[in-house]
Amino acid sequence: MANRLNPKQREAVDFVSGPLLVLAGAGSGKTSVITRKIAYLINQCGLKGRNIAAVTFTNKAAREMKERVAQIISGPEARGLIVSTFHNLGLNIIRQEHKVLGYKPGFSIFDSEDSKALIRDLSLKEGEENSDQLTLIQMTISNWKNAMLTPEQAIQQAKDPVHLQAAQIYALYNRYLKAYNALDFDDLILLPVQLFQNHPDVLSRWRQKIQYLLVDEYQDTNLAQYELVKLLVELRQAFTVVGDDDQSIYAWRGARPENLVRLEEHFPTLKLIKLEQNYRSTGLILRAANQVIANNPHVFEKVLWSELASGERIRIIRCRNEDAEAEQIAAEILDQKLKRDIPFKHFAVLYRGNHQARLLEIKLQAFQVPYRMSGGSSFFSKNEIKDAMAYLRLLVNPADDAAFLRVVNVPRREIGPSTLEKLGNYATERGASLYASANELGLAQHLSGRALERVQRFCAWLDKTIRRCYEDDPVAVIKQLFTDIEYDQWLYQNANTPKQAERRMENIWYLVESIKSMLDTDKGTADEIGIEEAISKLVLRDMLEQREEEDESDKVHLLTLHASKGLEFENVFIMGLEEEILPHRNSIEEDNIEEERRLMYVGITRARQTLALTYAASRKQYGEKIETIPSRFLDELPEDDLQWEGGEQADKERNQEVGRQTLSALMDSLKDG
Repeated sequence: MANRLNPKQREAVDFVSGPLLVLAGAGSGKTSVITRKIAYLINQCGLKGRNIAAVTFTNKAAREMKERVAQIISGPEARGLIVSTFHNLGLNIIRQEHKVLGYKPGFSIFDSEDSKALIRDLSLKEGEENSDQLTLIQMTISNWKNAMLTPEQAIQQAKDPVHLQAAQIYALYNRYLKAYNALDFDDLILLPVQLFQNHPDVLSRWRQKIQYLLVDEYQDTNLAQYELVKLLVELRQAFTVVGDDDQSIYAWRGARPENLVRLEEHFPTLKLIKLEQNYRSTGLILRAANQVIANNPHVFEKVLWSELASGERIRIIRCRNEDAEAEQIAAEILDQKLKRDIPFKHFAVLYRGNHQARLLEIKLQAFQVPYRMSGGSSFFSKNEIKDAMAYLRLLVNPADDAAFLRVVNVPRREIGPSTLEKLGNYATERGASLYASANELGLAQHLSGRALERVQRFCAWLDKTIRRCYEDDPVAVIKQLFTDIEYDQWLYQNANTPKQAERRMENIWYLVESIKSMLDTDKGTADEIGIEEAISKLVLRDMLEQREEEDESDKVHLLTLHASKGLEFENVFIMGLEEEILPHRNSIEEDNIEEERRLMYVGITRARQTLALTYAASRKQYGEKIETIPSRFLDELPEDDLQWEGGEQADKERNQEVGRQTLSALMDSLKDG
């Protein structure tokens, strides 16, 4: 296996005598370096797997890394190896240290929707909901947590009434989370950092546990993640971080590519190794990527190169309008499929914003070209399904605090956040679940008459429903549950249209039918399952559905440039190469083109064999036709490597010719059939 590593990769694997930064260009085999280094640390350096941690950003990347490590090393020495996302590592630290942090075991984790619901309850009176304002407050709080700003600091630093209001809500929000024995996603990094800063004994224990740390996609770290890494490795300085400043495209999420530079300040003995050999793309595609990104300022210079052939020229296709652009892409994909028998799954269409995909979907459907959109919402991520799943989880485990909090006021039962805070504090004192605490006599000392009555009425109804679930037909009881709470009325009140409410209610009945079919399948056999197992299987199906990105069926990939990072495709179209689309209007107005250029670089380096860039000469905006300006990034490409196509007449003639050839190929294939 060793001979598969090139000299620079081998050097990065073998270097263990100090801190190391591996500057890894797109397609340069960085995952191989990380996985081989883990094996090297265990086999050659005598480290135990349980003392090594490798962290990355997505579950998919962590899963792929785990699988690749398992192929090259196994046995007792590898046992206990941590390969996880940053957030999973943080979660494990909090689970083991929850007492020091003042949390009960079994704490809940709020997802984005749960957080937004709490912020809505805290910030706005009934009937004054402003979704955009709520989203802004939620993002601001998230950014503060990622920058390790406490509510007190945020209040002190508030520049205007809007920021002051957000900071005051932040203080309340944190207080309520604690009362609910809950954390949000950002806390999974922030709390371990605060824990390590305030408890040297705990930090010392984790430094002893993690004796070598590897970090992937380091350019995507925010301030809190940087601090977490620094605290863990400061003493031993035994770490390898892998990153590429040219692929830093998440500034809007708090990522700081300057963290690569800060490493040199904190670790003066840092060694730098560059991986510049690309194993993915043709020579012309790499030359285009290098030339575009050279227009950005750089602390670390690198130039990708490849031993692969030069390949086909990069096509720049001018289309009359957005309709012609979408049609051109759809027609070309079908054409290539029929004439050259290229599978649909070898094509990807990338775009700057999701709105660009709508027209493309219509054209692909018209040409009967199958496609899949990455990042589309899963069935289980729909709000109504999350509500339904929370009710179902309570039926089989009423001690599930996260489920309780999600639905105790859905539909509205006038059980507000202050009531839940008091219930949460009482439950923490008693060391019991919210549901169990609601039924205790002692709660009357913490909650007043009407608030207490509402909470206990909800719990009494839940109790009765749980009992019936085990005594009667559980499916009938679950159907009755949604009738009891008048969930359909709740959906009508909160939907934009009656049709939308109907669709959402249909999703609920589909979920109930799924439970029925699970219970019916093995009825009367030794494998017969109960309601608990059926609901557990649904929770698992939710987790599995998030793995649909690995679907290998023959479909064209449609995805945003942001979502394409880390992926590669044989043939790539990037659409909308126009000023105000790519680069985006906001970045032009804010004079922040560098991140947009990195996004362009990421798009170009997804392509293995062919790359086509399209733009519309005119586009409708607010019902008016406007002339567009081609993207400045087209001017930054190497002129000799480009093939320009388009112009109105050329468009028409080309589409007619493609149509004739496609029809001919289709007739031939039917004859062969």
